[in-house]
This record gives sequence, structure tokens and C-alpha cells, in this order.
Amino acid sequence: MTDREQYAPGPARGAQVRKDGEKWTLILVRELRHSPEKVWQALTDPAHLREWAPFDADGNLGTVGTTVKLTTVGAPTPHVSETTVTRADAPKVLEYNWGGFDMRWELEAFGGGTRLTLWTNIGRRFISMGAAGWHICFDVLERLLAGQPIGRIVGPEAMKFGGWQRLNAEYAKQFGIETPNWRPQPAQES
Repeated sequence: MTDREQYAPGPARGAQVRKDGEKWTLILVRELRHSPEKVWQALTDPAHLREWAPFDADGNLGTVGTTVKLTTVGAPTPHVSETTVTRADAPKVLEYNWGGFDMRWELEAFGGGTRLTLWTNIGRRFISMGAAGWHICFDVLERLLAGQPIGRIVGPEAMKFGGWQRLNAEYAKQFGIETPNWRPQPAQES
């Protein structure tokens, strides 16, 4: 059995939601056993992003003013959005917009590793699903940084993956919202 087949996400943790008028922000915190410099590279380098993130980047996100195309992975149709990096204080803060949603990554040296915090705007209906998806992405990131990659698990593939439905329900309960009744469609046979 491969590491990927053995992977099961742990319980929902390290997430909160803030509401400002009609704007919802999902905040996820994860403590990683790796240096801020190593985590920064995983957040900015296209080759690293391709291993864990829900999008591909056609350039490095590590420099303010850089314009990069981000392509959502696993979407039914490719969704490409162009973004300009608005803040890149290596290895502490990274900000850009992905598909109309502000993304802010904060990295803080913590206990020999890094406390990684993601702040992202999200549609209210997708809060628990987003938390579940990012939870799995962070698990994959942790394994990548540890030199034990299991491959990217995102989009509809993540929703079919063992543990995603449980995480979605746990985050919904944690946030005090109803669990969205959205199940992935089975693969169509040709």
C-alpha cells in the first residue's frame, strides 16, 4: 500500500471564520516542522505549488509586482486567473488575489518550525468545504516538505477522497453552519 493510500486526514482543527458585512474570511492555521524559508519556497515556487496547491502558477509568486497566471486544478473546466503579487516579505507575508478572492499567507517562526496562517475570502456556502480542502492541501504540503510526497489531492478528487466528507461535516459543525449537501459526481464511463 502506498503512502497516499494510507493517508487519512486528522480531525478538523486550526480554522475559524470571520464575517464583515457580506464578506466572509476563512482563517486556517497549521504548525509545520519546517523553517519559514522552506515553507516560503513551497508557497511561491511553481514546481512546489504543483505538488500540493489547488492551482498551478506559471511564475514565481515571491516578488511584489509580479504578474502570474493561476490555473485551478481539477475544475470541470480550466479556470485561469491573472494575479499580481501585492506583498511578498520573504519569508513572512505573501499576498495576492486568486480568482477574485484575497489570499494572505503569514509565516511565523515557531518552536523550530513555522506557524502558517492562511486568510482567504470565501463564499459563505463554501466555508466548510474550503476548510476541508485546505486541510488536505496542508497535510499534503507537510508530507512534501518532509520529503515524503503523496501527490496533490484537490478539487473533485479531494471530495472523493476518504475523510473529506467527514472534515466537511466537522468544520460545518465547528463554524455553526449546515453541512452543504454537495456530493461529487461519479466519473462518467465512455
